[in-house]
Amino acid sequence: MNYLHGFHAGNHADVLKHMVLLALLARLKQKNKPFFILDTHAGRGQYLIQGEQARKTDEARGGIFKLIVLKKLPEVLNNYLKQVERVNPVGSLINYPGSPLLIAQQLREGDRMVCVEMQKGEADALKQLFAHDGKVQVQQGNGYQAIKALLPPTPRRGLVLIDPPYEAQELEYTQILQSLQDGLSRWPTGQFAVWYPIKQRAAIKFFLRRAAQLPCQTILAVELLVRPDNSPLRMNGSGMLLINPPYRIDADLHPGMRQLAELLDDGGASFTMKWLKTENPEAAN
Repeated sequence: MNYLHGFHAGNHADVLKHMVLLALLARLKQKNKPFFILDTHAGRGQYLIQGEQARKTDEARGGIFKLIVLKKLPEVLNNYLKQVERVNPVGSLINYPGSPLLIAQQLREGDRMVCVEMQKGEADALKQLFAHDGKVQVQQGNGYQAIKALLPPTPRRGLVLIDPPYEAQELEYTQILQSLQDGLSRWPTGQFAVWYPIKQRAAIKFFLRRAAQLPCQTILAVELLVRPDNSPLRMNGSGMLLINPPYRIDADLHPGMRQLAELLDDGGASFTMKWLKTENPEAAN
């Protein structure tokens, strides 16, 4: 099960993922030229966070619910919260938008998105959600294969979001790295954003080392821990690996990351933004 799906919606990982995603989209929208988005593991697009399953784990209480009532937050966080509020009645938090819906809310005339989802029930729900949105195409299938099939896209500006369920653990990381290789060979100037869970640091070291060798100019790893990364039984945090990110995206994100580490702290929160590969050698040190 994807960490986003079902009763995990709105947890600390979603908050990080979607804040970063919306910051990337905001940069794309700074130019009038159209862009293309591919969401490789799209899910159903919207989730009920007040339902029975959600209340069993109450994960949203450690995520979105800690933020939604606050004022005077950094712009990057305010933008995220505004998009969540758009799918809810005024003054209520019942629904949580998944990545496809958050992206669709940002699309302009000329922009387009393809959402790929393997599970039929999820894909059917997504098709229904976007039945009347001509800018969004939904496909049931393998998101990694879609990278080969759909890149390079038209228009040539844009982003690929890779947010898999990590059911296969290390095998998933290998598949991601291969897909990034494939994607960059087809679309060297494209942006790629990969969400990854953090339980124990050792489990992701090899992934980040190999990612740093990808054939691109810049790679930024953005990570939020809500507690120390020494428990193999819990998701202690998560990260976003950004390939070819926009110039100074780290400056855009920094105020929001600092605020999230303070607000979502569960006994030892921290954040890092590390350039794994950069045109500026000093930034990688």
